[in-house]
Amino acid sequence: MALRDQEDVIHEGSFVLLYLDGKRKYLTRAEKGHVLHTHRGYLLLDSLIGLRYGSRVRSNVGADFVALQPTPWDFVLKIARKTQVIYPKDMALIVFKLGLRPGMRVVEAGTGSGALTCALAFFVRPGVVYSYDVNPSFQEVARKNLERAGLLDYVVLKVKDVTQGIDEEGVDAVVLDMATPWLVVPHAWKALKGGGHFASFSPTINQVEKTVVELKKQGFVDI
Repeated sequence: MALRDQEDVIHEGSFVLLYLDGKRKYLTRAEKGHVLHTHRGYLLLDSLIGLRYGSRVRSNVGADFVALQPTPWDFVLKIARKTQVIYPKDMALIVFKLGLRPGMRVVEAGTGSGALTCALAFFVRPGVVYSYDVNPSFQEVARKNLERAGLLDYVVLKVKDVTQGIDEEGVDAVVLDMATPWLVVPHAWKALKGGGHFASFSPTINQVEKTVVELKKQGFVDI
């Protein structure tokens, strides 16, 4: 269910964003026997089952909530974090610059908590994201976040140092969120199909400069 379930009706197990006001939103699931406690009373979550998204529901003290269907934005903002994450405004630029669309194959290095992974998987499904990280504990957090968002079926998680090479060939895009992206550029060149796209997210100009030098050396254009 969740993101891949685009029906209007809320089913058992569906994710629901309960909106109270601009500052108070609760990402939860419609599950029998479960209760959501808020400062404006509690809601029985099984009462959501069978309603349409957009319906109003009332807590035990009379507070009105709106049951909304979560978007990728909501999942990214609410995910469990073990690392710093890329936020939606930067994800949007990456997704559009790469021209991601359904069916594409994408390599990501630096899974972290899986925030960017969620966005990539959402846009390429039923394609696949091959996501690398050297830290297995990070990938376990990402796995849970992806499963929660209903996107795990479109991601292959790999515990590997991507500076030692990329397993895939002929991919549509390579996306890096790591400390030394320039070390991966030669491997990205080999992994990409002709005309494929490369993106790297770096917080310092020094990282960007080193990566650009390596991109030019490998033969990338339109940098």
